Amino acid sequence: MLKVGIYGASGYTGQELLRLLLRHPQTEIVALTSRRYAGVSVSDIYPVFIGLTDLAFIDASPDDVAGLADIVFLALPHGVSMKVAPVFLKAGKKVIDLSADFRLRDVAAYEQWYGRHTAPDVIKESVYGIPELYRDDIVTARLVANPGCYPTSAILPLAPLLKDGLISNKGIAVNSLSGVSGAGRSASSELSFVEVNESVKAYKVGAHQHTPEIKTTLEAIAGSSVSITFVPHLIPITRGIYSSIYAEIRNNITAEDVIRSYQKYYSSAPFVRVSESAIPEIKNVLYSNYIDIGFRLYPDNNHIIIFSVIDNLVKGAAGQAVQNMNILFDYDETEGLL
Repeated sequence: MLKVGIYGASGYTGQELLRLLLRHPQTEIVALTSRRYAGVSVSDIYPVFIGLTDLAFIDASPDDVAGLADIVFLALPHGVSMKVAPVFLKAGKKVIDLSADFRLRDVAAYEQWYGRHTAPDVIKESVYGIPELYRDDIVTARLVANPGCYPTSAILPLAPLLKDGLISNKGIAVNSLSGVSGAGRSASSELSFVEVNESVKAYKVGAHQHTPEIKTTLEAIAGSSVSITFVPHLIPITRGIYSSIYAEIRNNITAEDVIRSYQKYYSSAPFVRVSESAIPEIKNVLYSNYIDIGFRLYPDNNHIIIFSVIDNLVKGAAGQAVQNMNILFDYDETEGLL
């Protein structure tokens, strides 16, 4: 059995990792860390786990956890993972980081959006963890930088069409709506029920930290500069992301061209579902690791609108992390995720 530790396990992402790993036939969870809840049973904090596990949270150092686990998931805030990841790597452990600390290859870009980076040398060996695009690199990785939820919902629908030159790399607009769980579990008045219910609002317009992650990843895929406008919105649901993506089409492409492009890159991707006819809905991917993609062509004005939906806590975080773990250890990619 693969021995697994979750470092920083008391948040929503940690809870989702625990839900998935408890039913994974190849894993044994040996450490769940939380300073706040040290010594408290998981089921006391999350009653959904009553009768499913007797695990309790522990306050343990990275060295302590490294002595127990073969792989460690870092479910920590941005800026914290970089402090502990080097310890696990030095101990010879595999690491999957769910923060943004190792997603951007350019240290200056990271520091522009997040603050000072204290482990720039480690960035060089991190692999960006979208399995559908970087599977061959993930297989041999020691450190996987699990993508952000918004970037996952934007990159997967756009990557094939940019790679095949079906859409322009200029003037792409991504309009994304997210459930409140994407902001994490910490209490905040602006995220309270009274403030969020029956309302929709854009936030961090022109200043969201996922913008460079989307842009740099798509530029690497397209092989050229990509101009993208990303606007996130908060909507009054618990979980899920709905992205509407607008792009200019090239060469009078048809719906068949779009479908062929997706099939070319995703025919063997078990969690990517593309439909020419159906418009995706969040309810169809909740608690799953699927991304559903649909589209509509507007040939009269040379545009395509692409729609994608994911569960932000699964395909946008914990599920994709488990998918990466499966690849790292040569398990079936869908193990524990169906």
